[in-house]
Amino acid sequence: MRQRVITAVIALIIFIPIIIAGGIWVDIAAAVLGLIALSEILVMRKKLIVSWEALLSGIAVLLIILPDFWRAILPAHLDINFVVYGVIVLLLMYTVFSKNRFSFDDAAVLTTGAIYIGFGFHYFVMARAASVWMIFFALFIVWITDSGAYMIGRKLGRHKLAPHISPNKTWEGSVGGTVAATIIVAIYVHFYPQGDYSWLVTVLFTVVLSVIGQIGDLVESALKRYYGVKDSGRILPGHGGILDRFDSLLLVLPALHLLGFM
Repeated sequence: MRQRVITAVIALIIFIPIIIAGGIWVDIAAAVLGLIALSEILVMRKKLIVSWEALLSGIAVLLIILPDFWRAILPAHLDINFVVYGVIVLLLMYTVFSKNRFSFDDAAVLTTGAIYIGFGFHYFVMARAASVWMIFFALFIVWITDSGAYMIGRKLGRHKLAPHISPNKTWEGSVGGTVAATIIVAIYVHFYPQGDYSWLVTVLFTVVLSVIGQIGDLVESALKRYYGVKDSGRILPGHGGILDRFDSLLLVLPALHLLGFM
């Protein structure tokens, strides 16, 4: 527990100023975090992080996270979506040249991972570009849901939420986490309204986003369970990897866009 707290404090000391500064600092942070998260999938898949497949999937992640940067350096007639498609095709072509050492299944995993991670961190950049209050809106939903679910689940948890995937999570914790997030975020949006919605509609969407965040957590738990690992990585002592810390946000941030907040 002590190591977990120390890591969290150090991470916040680095992370919060970057969010407040915005601009290129957030772009760099999103790109670095996205590449590390992708490398965690490569390692879980038992693929080298220094390889052609790692290079191609890394390019795909960066293309998705930082499209404006690439538009500035690519020829004007090249659509960024077509370039991403081209990288995916190269991954598929590599299955031929590698003589199936790199298989279609491998290409599918890295393509899905690139889209999953890329869009998550792309909307991290977009949320901060919208406003610093928008990114904190998303962070508070995820952080309070997670903390509330943990504390309430420990005290009141009786009924398992998904024992085959995450045996420690309970329905009581899940509901408690969403209620806690809704109450606290409702106070936050009273002072810092988000998007063009009324206070009541924003609070109702907070419930939806809290649930989506918990689904994101379970998705990453299923990924780890499939590969038989406890944590996605070891970069954050006591917390695991980048995917372990950003799993909820990777679904919540695109959902913010889909719900019309940015």
